[in-house]
Amino acid sequence: MAAGTSNYWEDLRKQARQLENELDLKLVSFSKLCTSYSHSSARDGRRDSSDTTPLLNGSSQDRMFETMAIEIEQLLARLTGVNDKMAEYTNSAGVPSLNAALMHTLQRHRDILQDYTHEFHKTKANFMAIRERENLMGSVRKDIESYKSGSGVNNRRTELFLKEHDHLRNSDRLIEETISIAMATKENMTSQRGMLKSIHSKMNTLANRFPAVNSLIQRINLRKRRDSLILGGVIGICTILLLLYAFH
Repeated sequence: MAAGTSNYWEDLRKQARQLENELDLKLVSFSKLCTSYSHSSARDGRRDSSDTTPLLNGSSQDRMFETMAIEIEQLLARLTGVNDKMAEYTNSAGVPSLNAALMHTLQRHRDILQDYTHEFHKTKANFMAIRERENLMGSVRKDIESYKSGSGVNNRRTELFLKEHDHLRNSDRLIEETISIAMATKENMTSQRGMLKSIHSKMNTLANRFPAVNSLIQRINLRKRRDSLILGGVIGICTILLLLYAFH
């Protein structure tokens, strides 16, 4: 019975790690897609509005975005289900009450799921903001081109339109450069997080394999806490005695 439940727990952990690795790769590709969309939008904004290639390219990237978003959402849902099964296992009657290691492992997987969910929603929001801004700029460009191709009346208003458009495009370029820097920084942080996660996983594996080491660490922590309390009590008593002596 114990061997069966142990195998069930290990199967759940394997499923969680596999889904986490798939999500990590998907999120990196998703972030790169958002970055490439930002760069292509900046290039397309400097092209002539009569060129249809940017529209086709944007449409293709939109389809890729929708497909990848659906795949990531499905992976997040599957990982949530595995975490729920792990939680049910730790709360089942057949599991020993002293399951601190299991609870620690479950919490780590929950933290990873929360990080991936937050990263996905943040990247998706950035992509949607870039796409909405590009659509708005495209509409402005079309209005200006339509106005320029008209009868040529009200040249002063045309100049004002063009100047305003230049200001908007310059602001848009600065925003895109800032987003690109933020995306590059996020990719570096994602890579570092993967390394830290690997190190943390190895440390947990060692702790689970050698319970004596884990027990020794807990005893050391308890002794440190006890020494801190004793030291705090001694300092407090000395302070009270000094105050009584000073005001005597």
